[in-house]
Amino acid sequence: MSPVETPKAGPAPSLAGRVDTALGRFTMYRLVLLVLAALAAYSLLLDALGWLTFGIPEMLGHLVLCLGLTYASNRALAALFHVRPHSESSLITGLLLYFLFWPSFVPMDVAGVALACVLASASKYALAWRGRHIFNPAAAGAFAAGLTGLNIATWWAATPAILWLLVPGVLLVLYRTRKFLMAAVFLVVATAIISQELLQAGMSAGMALWQALAQRPLLFFVGFMLTEPLTLPPRRWQQLGLAAVVGVVFAVPYNFGFLANSPEGALLLGNLLAFMAGQRGGVSLTLTGTRPLTPSTTEFSFEPSRPVRFLPGQYMELDLPHAKADGKGRRRVFSLTGSPGERLVKFGVRTAEPVSAAKKVLLSLKPGDAVTATSVGGDFVLPRDPRKPVLLIAAGIGITPFLSHISSGGLRDRDAVLLLLARTADEVAYADELNAAGVRVIARIADGSVPPPHITAFPADGSALDGEALRAAVPDVAERDVYISGSPASVASLRRAAREAGARRVHVDSFSGY
Repeated sequence: MSPVETPKAGPAPSLAGRVDTALGRFTMYRLVLLVLAALAAYSLLLDALGWLTFGIPEMLGHLVLCLGLTYASNRALAALFHVRPHSESSLITGLLLYFLFWPSFVPMDVAGVALACVLASASKYALAWRGRHIFNPAAAGAFAAGLTGLNIATWWAATPAILWLLVPGVLLVLYRTRKFLMAAVFLVVATAIISQELLQAGMSAGMALWQALAQRPLLFFVGFMLTEPLTLPPRRWQQLGLAAVVGVVFAVPYNFGFLANSPEGALLLGNLLAFMAGQRGGVSLTLTGTRPLTPSTTEFSFEPSRPVRFLPGQYMELDLPHAKADGKGRRRVFSLTGSPGERLVKFGVRTAEPVSAAKKVLLSLKPGDAVTATSVGGDFVLPRDPRKPVLLIAAGIGITPFLSHISSGGLRDRDAVLLLLARTADEVAYADELNAAGVRVIARIADGSVPPPHITAFPADGSALDGEALRAAVPDVAERDVYISGSPASVASLRRAAREAGARRVHVDSFSGY
């Protein structure tokens, strides 16, 4: 994902574009929190209607215990370690534990849940590397509590009655995080193994599939825990491999002494594998300076505490705590605009009003101030084969993920065309870098102003950028891999135009949640 906030391009946005824009009002963390909160409220309604049999007092007590203890213990540990607490994260952990453990007033059960809550918060600090937790906190807390014998996670979220809200909630989260393929790999692997076991026990194929999906916690697991961003490897192929491995460990029965197969155990193994594959831990970034790119965009340069490993086109997530919350969380992702071989880490950010709370943090930084980068990831990378021609389409500050390719010289030996969409010629960012890029650059300026002399103007003439207009600008578009970066609405419109123009392989990178 890249930091993009540009006006709509092309025809009226599609349904997907409108959904992306609506979901873009929330960060992934806030969306997951809202969906889990809705599921918790729904579970109370189901119990009141008799579809669940825990008892309202038990469920309310269990919910208060999980939320209260994870929130309080997280704040206490944050104070102990002199860091800012992440309240949204602690509430998500509390809601996950609410659905993992059986609501009960039995003292031993309550003690086990309480221990799981505290250990889940502690895992973020004790089981961490360079400021980044290694394991899913809810899974770590549930697994550790199970080892004590006080309580065992039952994953009661795998209740058929909850499916009516669970399925759309999971689909919404997976759509927002673009993890449908990863979820599909896990579900196919785990469902196949579980269904085969049930078929061998004499169950019909339909009932075996129903029990696997409706009475096992596969959907809850994949929607809210397996796809948690901070515990995933950075590349898509790594995530797909991880999903397959976790699916096998999730579904195959085993018992090795005190270790028996459980969803939380499968997830912790996956977390460990992901940690070994990814950027291990947070990185402190010290601001060295800023420079204006256009009247509405700014570049920020940071000195990392240690070298940052990334590929051109990838992004970095920053933790930007702010006192006055804006409802979108404190983590933001920014495309890396420098070369992987450079000493500094650079980001281009749209800084025009209205400015979000997180951007205010960035703008308030002075040279010498530090922020924490929590992860590197993304698959918006060019084909390995340099003979493959590409078309790069950037809407506004959507140019940022392509700058890393330019900075590293990765486009010089490739047949590449860069198409820029901007409101005015003044809004063409990185004009000097584009001049030295060694690639053909075309600009479509909405107000008809003339771009810098080294950029070919493609008249906008007030019309939408549809497939016909795109073919006119790049006649061989059908022979190129197309990469599109911009706001969700812009990306949806431009992707549709690329398909209309005959493009067969279209890769997109959109930013939302600003």
